[in-house]
Amino acid sequence: MKKCILILFAIAAFCTANAQQDTTALYLQFPDVPPFTIQTAPDSTTFAKADLKKRKPTLIILFSPDCDHCKHQIKLLKTDIALLKGVQIVMVSFLNFNLIKKFYEDFNLADYPSISVGRDSKFFLGTFYKLHTYPSMFLYNKKGKFVQHFEGNVEINKIAASIDL
Repeated sequence: MKKCILILFAIAAFCTANAQQDTTALYLQFPDVPPFTIQTAPDSTTFAKADLKKRKPTLIILFSPDCDHCKHQIKLLKTDIALLKGVQIVMVSFLNFNLIKKFYEDFNLADYPSISVGRDSKFFLGTFYKLHTYPSMFLYNKKGKFVQHFEGNVEINKIAASIDL
């Protein structure tokens, strides 16, 4: 009898140890805007989820200041920013703050009050979104619920078409 119990216990322990981990990205498991905190350009002030305006769609863009695709995407964004009227845009990188600040200044992002640019020093958002390409964009509706993920360069009208204002 003791052998049977021991064998059953060993089988249960083996099955538990070899159970598959849920590899679904966290943004799909938790569809609300994540609780992020970044240091914003140009002055390194703190900006967090709590600072987002209520009842407004949010577009989170993960980028690298030295990425050519990201530079192209910001040009597209600036050209068609009117299509995203009412959308708060948060651009985040985990790279050196000075690189982010230079990107912010080079693209005159101070002229766009709906865009916040900053550094995620803990790579929280990169992990949350399972980042694997730049730029990666994550759209949330005015209730703060995940709507759509965009990878690479995307025309702004495609993003705008997904917004539920």
